[in-house]
Amino acid sequence: MKNTGTLRIQAFAARQSAPVEGVTVAVQGDGFTLHRITDATGSAADIPVEAPACALSLDEDNTTRPYAIVSLTAAKPGYRTVRIEGIQIFAGQVTLAQPQMLPDTEEGRDIPNAPIVIPPHALFAGSGGSGPQPALHCTPRVLDQVIIPKNITVHLGKPAAAARNVTVSFRDYIANVASSEVYPTWPEQALRANIHCQISLALNRIYTEWYPSKGYTFNITNSTSYDQYYVHGRTVFEVMVRITDDIFNTYLRKSGTVNPYYSEYCDGKSVTCPGLKQWGTVTLANNGRSALQILRYYYGSSIEIVRTKNIRSIPQSYPGTPLRQGSRGTAVFTLQRQLNRITKDYPFLGKLTVDGVFGSRMAATVRAFQKQFNLTADGVVGRQTWYKISYIYVSVKDLAELTSEGETSTGTLSNGTWNGTVLSTGASGSAVEQVQFWLNTLAQYDSAIPSVKVDGVFGTATANAVRAFQRKYGLTVDGIVGQTTWKELYDEFLSIQSDNGTPNAYPGTPLREGASGQNVRLVQFWLKIARTVYTSLESVTVDGKFGAGTAAAVRRFQRYFGLTADGVVGRTTWQKLYEVYNDIANRLLSSSLRPGEYPGVLRTGSTGTAVRELQFYLYLMSAYESSIPSVSIDGKFGADTERAVRAYQRFAGLTVDGIVGRTTWNSLYGRASQLRSSGPVVTLKRLPYPGTPLTVGSSGDTVLYYNLLLQRIAYYFSSVEAPPLTDRYTEETAAATRSAQQLLGLEQTGIADADTWTAVEALSLQLAAHAPNPDRDTPPGTAYPGRAIAEGSAGQEVGQVERWLNRRAQLSCGEDYVADNNRFGAADAAAVRAVQQQAGLHPVNGIVYRETWHALQAQCTDPCGCEKEE
Repeated sequence: MKNTGTLRIQAFAARQSAPVEGVTVAVQGDGFTLHRITDATGSAADIPVEAPACALSLDEDNTTRPYAIVSLTAAKPGYRTVRIEGIQIFAGQVTLAQPQMLPDTEEGRDIPNAPIVIPPHALFAGSGGSGPQPALHCTPRVLDQVIIPKNITVHLGKPAAAARNVTVSFRDYIANVASSEVYPTWPEQALRANIHCQISLALNRIYTEWYPSKGYTFNITNSTSYDQYYVHGRTVFEVMVRITDDIFNTYLRKSGTVNPYYSEYCDGKSVTCPGLKQWGTVTLANNGRSALQILRYYYGSSIEIVRTKNIRSIPQSYPGTPLRQGSRGTAVFTLQRQLNRITKDYPFLGKLTVDGVFGSRMAATVRAFQKQFNLTADGVVGRQTWYKISYIYVSVKDLAELTSEGETSTGTLSNGTWNGTVLSTGASGSAVEQVQFWLNTLAQYDSAIPSVKVDGVFGTATANAVRAFQRKYGLTVDGIVGQTTWKELYDEFLSIQSDNGTPNAYPGTPLREGASGQNVRLVQFWLKIARTVYTSLESVTVDGKFGAGTAAAVRRFQRYFGLTADGVVGRTTWQKLYEVYNDIANRLLSSSLRPGEYPGVLRTGSTGTAVRELQFYLYLMSAYESSIPSVSIDGKFGADTERAVRAYQRFAGLTVDGIVGRTTWNSLYGRASQLRSSGPVVTLKRLPYPGTPLTVGSSGDTVLYYNLLLQRIAYYFSSVEAPPLTDRYTEETAAATRSAQQLLGLEQTGIADADTWTAVEALSLQLAAHAPNPDRDTPPGTAYPGRAIAEGSAGQEVGQVERWLNRRAQLSCGEDYVADNNRFGAADAAAVRAVQQQAGLHPVNGIVYRETWHALQAQCTDPCGCEKEE
């Protein structure tokens, strides 16, 4: 009987945002060539491939390659051709090949379209395992909580190497690492133990901000000398995707600690380490041990597996129990709206009635979704299906926002207050545009409401959409927007904002004593700002915990503004808090200045609106940063304001002089804006080149448009950095411009000149190029070379010093990496001076003499220098 594995092909647009039909796929293997064409679901018939016996991949001592290799070419007119080489097929396993089909534009044809080359599997090549665990005494910068990120940025090389950064979905990253590091044929519990380690190590890097704290713009590298084995663009194994989808929001930790455990591991055969041995997990699993028992065998009995709901960019966390036919409630309602939005890009799923009832039609849609994304097609929404729906929903929604034409209203977002004007056929203006925007948003989730053009003209189509909305929500069906219809439209729009995690939107359920989290923190923040004007209100601590003090402050606020004083923040209280907060903010601004526009130098003795604005921003910062004292917002720059300015300058790493110049102002405004802004309103109406280059400091609609273009490119090209979506040309915009210029073969100036503007605007969906993973370091020699090493030196001895310096940096968060290029430069000398200072050597000159050589050798294994050689 032949041993066979399966190659499963699914062609998608970027990030699985839509299937691509009509793609011709050619698969070549040992003695065969087969062709397939994808259908409306983007899928093609499975291809069976003869593969070596499964037993080979379960034998630690086997030296025969345990998998077959095939290559794939996917082509369709109008799209860039995708080539993947080195695809691994294991007996009894499914390999998922999901080529991303991106439109072939004239401007993009000069961009390299190299094939994706999958190297030999790490276990077969003997190059697997993780980087070593940092020293326990190291105190890195850490986030305030453990998060499961939407994306992770990977540096395709050693930390200081000149290599690309790519940003990928966190779940895709873990499935890729798992497919690159362990065999899919291993027992389930062995695979789970390994994937738990891979997740926890990656989350530790994110939680400790290991690389950002050293000045890098990535989260992790794909060098196994430092981190994990990630092969950009590779195919993955279905079993790895299934397990990752189930446990991606878990991590390991030691009892009594908070941080994700740095779960060091190695193959245990060609590489040894103090942590988990990958081959050893197979033996333990075959002996009946569970994943947790395997992990405790290697890391100790205090290790535990924690599951968190703190998942970035997920509209709503899994409700805790599976949803199936017969289920009812808000979770079902949310699923129906998300599935209907997905159906716009996957029309074969079929539209659902959004009624909060899980009926037979919804079960059929769920089964179709599960089949499309390689889940168990049982029609039941468990944890894996819930989060896969969330992931695809966010993906198609992100793409829609980047490609929409006039679907977002311009100007200032309404706060929902009816202006007293009844709207009907023939009306026009911004209020009509607002209604159309709300209707269009609802239409994305509810098939009963037709979409309309957002043009500010109340025509027949708008009237029909209003009638459909009124019919759906039990209102008088007359096609006229009076106060009742306006309020209901706005409330439903806010409900969808809440589903999508929009900042400042009502969270959907009342907040009361005992609640906690970011929404409580926001309420406390608004209460604190309100008290700056309404001094009879009570002060409150911004700590995210809704205790008796917060309840009392809410009741005082409610009484003051004529609301029911029950201490509970429902929709009405939430909206009043936000309205008061915005009103206070708006009163602080001079009519001659836009928010944040530099008013000139402010110092002790200055007065006026600009000082009030400064004091407001300082007050915002004081609510979140305890080192900055609170100030009165009185428009007078006195001693208290100067103290707060000095505290902010110290906090932000600026010159501490108590004077607000342009640098201090821009820094303060930028940080404060992150706390108070819900973001700009975006359109994609084409704007002409402004006539002069855009540089750091430029601002206006053209900059907002340009930033949006860069974000769109970054969505498809992981080598391009995504700038903030703002109307200011910041350093981040300049960095994103340089990365786009590099992609497009332009001079990397960071300035958006006419050529850059034209190329960036013209570039559409493209395919990220592939860069291979580097091999492990070659074991170095350790004998002193007999001559000193200084700036300008080159050769193998310099390479040895650089490897030791990088090993030292790997063990201590306070040290920087150096380029591993066998050339001793200024960065190497600076790192050597740190070695000399720690070892107490003299002189501290950055030159590697014999004593420095031995001190460095000792410190690369013990960053304390406790085992320093004399």
